[in-house]
Amino acid sequence: MTPRSLAEVIQRVIDTEEKYAVEDQIIREATFKTFTNAPHDLREVLDLCLTYEDAEFLVYQDERYTFKEVHNITSRIADVLITTYGIRRGDPVALVMRNTPEYPMLMMALASVGALTVCLNSWWTEKELKYGFLDCGASLAFVDEARSEKIRSFASDFGIKLVEVRDAKTNKAQVFWDQLAGKSENLAAKVTIDKDDDFIVLYTSGSTGYPKGVVLTHRNIASTIHSWFFGLHVQDILGVRPAPMIDETGNLYQGGVLVATPFFHVSGTLPFFLALSTGIKLIILHKWDPVRAAKLVEKEKISRVVGVPTMADELIDAATETGANIQSLRFLDTGGAQRPEQHPAKVVKAVPHILTGTTYGLTESGGLGITMRGAAYLDNPLAAGRPTPPLLEIKVVDEQYEQVPVGQVGELLLKSPANMRCYLNRPEDTAQTLRDGWLSTGDLAKIDEEGIIYIVDRKKNIIIRGGENISCAEVQTVLHYHPDVVEVCVFPVADDRLGETVGAAVFISDSTKTSEEELRSFLRQYLADYKIPTKIWLRDQPLPRGASEKIDQLTIRAEYTS
Repeated sequence: MTPRSLAEVIQRVIDTEEKYAVEDQIIREATFKTFTNAPHDLREVLDLCLTYEDAEFLVYQDERYTFKEVHNITSRIADVLITTYGIRRGDPVALVMRNTPEYPMLMMALASVGALTVCLNSWWTEKELKYGFLDCGASLAFVDEARSEKIRSFASDFGIKLVEVRDAKTNKAQVFWDQLAGKSENLAAKVTIDKDDDFIVLYTSGSTGYPKGVVLTHRNIASTIHSWFFGLHVQDILGVRPAPMIDETGNLYQGGVLVATPFFHVSGTLPFFLALSTGIKLIILHKWDPVRAAKLVEKEKISRVVGVPTMADELIDAATETGANIQSLRFLDTGGAQRPEQHPAKVVKAVPHILTGTTYGLTESGGLGITMRGAAYLDNPLAAGRPTPPLLEIKVVDEQYEQVPVGQVGELLLKSPANMRCYLNRPEDTAQTLRDGWLSTGDLAKIDEEGIIYIVDRKKNIIIRGGENISCAEVQTVLHYHPDVVEVCVFPVADDRLGETVGAAVFISDSTKTSEEELRSFLRQYLADYKIPTKIWLRDQPLPRGASEKIDQLTIRAEYTS
C-alpha cells in the first residue's frame, strides 16, 4: 500500500459517505477538522445499547449483563445521582476502585447527567489520594472498600461523601444496589449536554512532579470513537480486515474485548466504548493475570485484546504453557510503551490469522493517535505507524517550532478535536502543551518517505513502567524528603517484562548508613508501589554535573545501566 493509494481511499470515503463527512470547525479559538455526523454526546453513544438489547455486554467473574440491562442500570444510577445525591451538570464526582462492572456504568451515568467523572488512580497511597481530591474538588466518591479505607481518614475534613459499591472481597455492596431497584424515570434526558462539555478527568504523570488531571470532553471521546470506525472502514476497503467471527465448528460467535488495564487509564476506558459501539462483549479482569486471561479468551471467545506489550507477551506464553485455545482472537493491539521487535512475529506464530498491531496515543490526545497493524506492522515492527485518519494532523518540529525535513528527528505534535481541553487547574501547563490546537507530546520522532512514524526517544523526563507513566521529578522530590539524602537522580532502567522500571542514584551524607531497603520503606509512605525504584545505587560522592552545573542524567544513566 502506497501513501498515495491510502490518501485516495480516505478522501473518497469523506466525499461519498455521509456518515464520515468532514468539515472545519473552530473549537477554543483553533480550527480543527471535525466529523459532521459524529455522536453529539456520550449519552447518545450509551443509547447504542438499545440496538443490541439482549446480547451479552459486560462479563465479570460470574456476573453477566446484557446491553439492555446495562442501559437500564445506568439510567437508574443517573436518576439516583440527581435525586439522592443532588448531582448537577458540571459537578465533579470521583471514582476510586478496581475494575468492576459498576465503574463503566457509573461513568456513563455521570456522563448522562452532564456531570464530570474524575478517575483517581486506585493504586495511589493515602497521601496521593488526598492530593487528587484537593485538586479535583469532588465531594462525592464511589469507591470499593479497600479504597474507602484509604480515604476515610480525611473524607470528613474534606467534606467527601463515600459510597461503597463493592466490599473487600469484591462482592456487591447491597446498600448501593438497593438504591437501583425499580424502573428508571429517565431524568437524565431532561439535562442539556453540549458536545464540548467536560466528560472525564484522567490523571497522568508528566515530567513536572505531581500527576496532572487531563480534562476530556464529550466531543473528544466521540471524535476518537468515530475515527476508529473510519480507520477500520478504510482498512477494510484496502483489504486489511480480520478473519470472520467463525469458530472451528463453523458457527458465528459474538466476540469480545478483554480489558485488564485499569479503567482510570484512557486505554482502559476506551475499550468500553469499542465494545458498546460494535455490539461485542466487554470482559473485565479485576487485575491482570495472564493464565486467567488466556482461559477467558477460550471460554468467552474473545476476539480482541488491548493492553501494554507486557500483557501481550505474557498472554501468548500463558496460552502456550496451559494449552488454552486463543484462536478466537482477531486483534491484539498494544500501546503505552515500545514493543520489543520480536513480539509481533511471536504473536502471529501463535495465532496465524490475527491482525496484531501497535497504537501510539496519549491521555492528552483522547487516546487518538498513530497506529499500524497486519502485514505493514510485521514489516516495520519498530514503527509507531501512521496517523489515524481523517481528523488527526501531525508534524515533527525543532526547538523553534519549525517543521523538520523527512527523516530528521524532532518533537511530535498532534492536532485533532480529540485533544484534551486542558490540564485541570493548570493554565500554564496547558498553555505550554497546547498551542493553536497542536498538542506537544514530549516525544521525539521522525517520519520516513512512506509517511511512517517512528518514536525515537522521550523529551519528557518520565518512565513508562508497563504502560504506567512515572514522573522522575516526583520520585526525586520524595527521595529528597529523607534527611540523609544529599543528591538524587531518577531514571529509567530497561526491563524485559515491563519495558522500564525505576532506577535511582543517590548521594547520601557521610555520617549515615542508610540502606537501599530503608529508602524504599521510606518512599512507600508517600508513593504507590509501582513508583518505588527497583534499583537504587548508593554513592558517597556527589553526582556528576554538566557544564550548566545541572545533574547529568545521561551520564549517570549510562554509568549504571550500560
